[in-house]
Amino acid sequence: MGKDTYLFFVSLLLLSFGACRQNTGTINQPPNLLWIVLEDTSPILGCYGSDLVQTPHIDAIAQNGVLFTNAIMPAPVCSPSRSSIITGMMSTTLGAHNHHSSRTLASAIHLPDSIQTIPELFQKAGYFTFNNGKDDYNFAYDRKALYQQEYLQHPLYGKKGEAVDLADLKTKAPFFGQIQLSGGKEIFSSSFREKVRQPVDRSKIDLPPFLPKHPEIIEEYANHLDAIHITDAKVGAIIGQLEEHGLLKNTIVFFFSDHGMRLTRHKQFLYEGGIKVPLLIADYTEKKKIGKGETNHALVSGLDLGPSALALAGIPIPAYIEGQDIFSEAIKPRQYVISTRDRCDFTIDRIRSVRTKDFKYIRNFMTDRPYTQPTYMDVDQVAFVKTMKELSSEGLLDSVQERFFSKIRPAQELYSLKDDPFELNNLADDPAYQEVVNEHSKILEEWITRTNDQGQYPESQEGLKLMLGIWGAHAVNPEYEPLRKAYDGLAGSQFELKREKWKKVED
Repeated sequence: MGKDTYLFFVSLLLLSFGACRQNTGTINQPPNLLWIVLEDTSPILGCYGSDLVQTPHIDAIAQNGVLFTNAIMPAPVCSPSRSSIITGMMSTTLGAHNHHSSRTLASAIHLPDSIQTIPELFQKAGYFTFNNGKDDYNFAYDRKALYQQEYLQHPLYGKKGEAVDLADLKTKAPFFGQIQLSGGKEIFSSSFREKVRQPVDRSKIDLPPFLPKHPEIIEEYANHLDAIHITDAKVGAIIGQLEEHGLLKNTIVFFFSDHGMRLTRHKQFLYEGGIKVPLLIADYTEKKKIGKGETNHALVSGLDLGPSALALAGIPIPAYIEGQDIFSEAIKPRQYVISTRDRCDFTIDRIRSVRTKDFKYIRNFMTDRPYTQPTYMDVDQVAFVKTMKELSSEGLLDSVQERFFSKIRPAQELYSLKDDPFELNNLADDPAYQEVVNEHSKILEEWITRTNDQGQYPESQEGLKLMLGIWGAHAVNPEYEPLRKAYDGLAGSQFELKREKWKKVED
């Protein structure tokens, strides 16, 4: 071979190698992980079979990935649920189970040094991390250790990230990002009505049987659907920006809500309406790791979101994480999901549930306190709450609807989800189901012991003092009485956290 011919082939080989590197650079680069996190949103979407509201952009995520039909959150209210999701551990294991804990130095709850949050694990692996929106974690943390962006202090949410421009992410790949959307809380926006371009037809709404067909209740339900319509447009804009800036082709998108919608027997309770959420995961990368257009009926816990994201990025999952990789064929599918409810704002309660494929078991630890004991929604005079209580007092609810307004609660509840999806017929005292009750009760007892469920212990005095200071006379549970006597005059005056600030919701 002559010298010129040899140099020609060498040059051709180098050019080919360069082209190969250019064409496969995206393939060899670790994938970006983006979580689109909604607030207070139930799986009432087009891709979940609803024909009441159009959600083309959300449906497109389902068409490009996997739709999960049994995604169950670890708690039915924001902060304990988000604390669990961001650590992959139950908030009850960490002592972060009471709503809006760690809002002052005195009430701060600290994670063990051995435990790192999901974004910290991504940072350690070389990822740029950000969170456009609220954190709302019930433990003390340095936000810079989690997210590489500026942030603001917020009396309700702890810390809130200043938005990272998606266009800038081209120079920061790979990234692990969270974009927080208002979801069901769009209804609090001052421009909510202006954003609703296609209001849901109220006459077509068919309420669950535990809700009366009253105009106020129908309106609350319809507002949630209108909020979903607004959310869909925002989701479309996010996906569009990722595509516009060449990021989507190397991004895996998680779409989910922190818990269910605001409504009777939903948010703050462990019925399906409070803990069952939409979950879509779509892999837009060139080297796809998960399926496309698939439906998955397996049980999934909110604890599983973090470890699944880590696994998709090729990052080892620490042994202390209680969640598991959804997509691993080497891991046995979940047989049950535990969910917990403890203090919500000033309302002290303790409820646990075991969700299996066919049944929901609920344990009420404070049976002397009614389901409808006072909450922040009573303080704020929320219309649907006021209406439900008025209908009950006037005897205008049927026996199914009135059950939620009983002055006492059963210690145990059991529902056959296949035969009774609205959880209306409590089978806990039915002799035919005692074996099922015992099986689920045993699962719960073993879990409480194994994880040392912190909800079995009284909340710290500093935590209760914080709530008493914020809510004052509204905090009526007996746990507050010793503090009220000891700190008479402090409530509502010593603390800088004012509810007027808490109630402000940015558009």
